[in-house]
Amino acid sequence: MSLISDVYDVIIIGGGIAGFSAAMYGGRLKLNTLVITSVRGGVIIQTNDIANWPGIEKTDGMSLAGNIEKHATSYQNVNVLDDTVTKVKKAANGFSVSTEGDKTISSRSIIIATGTEWRKLGVPGEEQFSGKGVHYCALCDGYAYKDKIIAVIGGADSAAKEAILLTRWAKKVYMIYRKETIRPEPITLANVEEKIREGKMEIINNANVLEIKGDQRLTHIILDRKYNGGDEFKLDGLFVEIGHNPQSGLAKQIGVELSKKGEINVNRNAETNLDGVYAAGDVTDGRFKQAIIASAEGVQAIYSAYEYLKSKK
Repeated sequence: MSLISDVYDVIIIGGGIAGFSAAMYGGRLKLNTLVITSVRGGVIIQTNDIANWPGIEKTDGMSLAGNIEKHATSYQNVNVLDDTVTKVKKAANGFSVSTEGDKTISSRSIIIATGTEWRKLGVPGEEQFSGKGVHYCALCDGYAYKDKIIAVIGGADSAAKEAILLTRWAKKVYMIYRKETIRPEPITLANVEEKIREGKMEIINNANVLEIKGDQRLTHIILDRKYNGGDEFKLDGLFVEIGHNPQSGLAKQIGVELSKKGEINVNRNAETNLDGVYAAGDVTDGRFKQAIIASAEGVQAIYSAYEYLKSKK
């Protein structure tokens, strides 16, 4: 890719919903905009059913993210670099951004929209059997478990949705949750209850996975309580859905304040504690992690950057 500028008005780090929503408005505001991302679309491209985007009753993550990217890149002043940012530092003209592809790019402002990564169980056998029975994305890997017995670890709305999706292929899906009751949104809970009545799902509450075991592939897990007379639970596949960790390392690197959870602290204008640095999406300290909110935060971030740059001229 040939860069369209020696110094950009704004570099957006991250190409998910927040990043490309910001880029789209960067185009409208006539800011010389660069999006740097290693995965176009972000984690939402692994979501099969989206029914809470205003004006669209049902879509999927790949389509939604692709349409926002297409809109953003329809502006000539928006460019995309498929690369991974390794370092951000302050510079005389604003900021200097370095990438794995040995590029160093200057920008007058920065928007961090790096999102999250899957949280892992951290138990013996998880790394050993990753991709060999242990997975983190139902849409990506669920098709391989037709007529198999699988389990989803987690009890939030996202875990319940993953379990429902997996019933399309699996013979039976268990949800294993460490607390008394799962806690999905009401409409998701109703779908879970329907699958339970159909015999496609079952909930195992008050249980934690202590170890994942197998030979070449996962064969069973060890629970911290007995279920059906034993603590060994035979499975063909295990999907971990216990939340995500914010990818805020770059923010910390340049002195952006983080919350106790490691999320980027922002105000309602998407401003961080550093002038010229903004953040949007799931990497921030917002309570409700949703695509529609990430999109709005991306727009707020680029508008704040626009106001900042205008004040500097």
